[in-house]
Amino acid sequence: MAGAIASAMLFAFPAFAQDSRLSLADRVARLEQQAQNKDQSGTGLVNQMQQLQAQVQQLQGQVEELQHQLQTLDDKNKAQYTDLDARLGRLEGGRAGAAAASGSNPQAQAGNPAAAASVVAAANPAAGRPAANAGSNSATAGDPAAAQTAYDVAFKAIRAGNYVEASREFRSFIQQYPNHALAPNAWYWLGESYYATTNYPVALESFQQLLSQFPQSDKAPDALLKVGYSQLELKQTAAAKATLTQVASKYPGSKAASLAQERLQRLQLQSGN
Repeated sequence: MAGAIASAMLFAFPAFAQDSRLSLADRVARLEQQAQNKDQSGTGLVNQMQQLQAQVQQLQGQVEELQHQLQTLDDKNKAQYTDLDARLGRLEGGRAGAAAASGSNPQAQAGNPAAAASVVAAANPAAGRPAANAGSNSATAGDPAAAQTAYDVAFKAIRAGNYVEASREFRSFIQQYPNHALAPNAWYWLGESYYATTNYPVALESFQQLLSQFPQSDKAPDALLKVGYSQLELKQTAAAKATLTQVASKYPGSKAASLAQERLQRLQLQSGN
């Protein structure tokens, strides 16, 4: 009996072993199939990544092209209009050189009471004008083209750094066109022409004239800021601090307010308070 069972087991073992081998082969095949599917999935991901990279590069190219177009437009605008902040920086930064360049005309420079009087008189078309010019003034007062031309001449001079000529041209413009739409601008740049040549008393007077006559002008914030700057240069520190504080509170969010706050902070650091 035992021999029969042993014999049966011997015959059954090869079949069992074969079934086990077949099962293992199936498992290997299944694993190989899974690995192949993973490889295909990985290839798909790689392809998707490559497509995304191509799209990103295309978008970057479009962005660069748009940036180039914007830069081109910006350059054209800068060629037509001088940025206010850049002009102010140039005027303030070049005061020393401008003072030396304008030294040939001492009567137009700092501390000259006659120059200050001419600024005040500029508000009156008849003040300080020879009688021979009265007719030409009345003839051109209502001519918009003539007024624009006169203003452009003065503004071109200040852009070129010819501050003495600019002050002369702006005074002339104010005398001829005291109520023109560009009169506030003329007062402002007249003040800048004196400020650039360190003639702070007359510069202060010009900025104050603008604020007095045209308080609603777009130039009012910058004029009030320059009143504070002029007061600082004249060692009127308390008045300057009050003026700069007024700029920050009266024109919040403006460039003038930002500059006023920066100057106040510098003053605070310098005083150690």
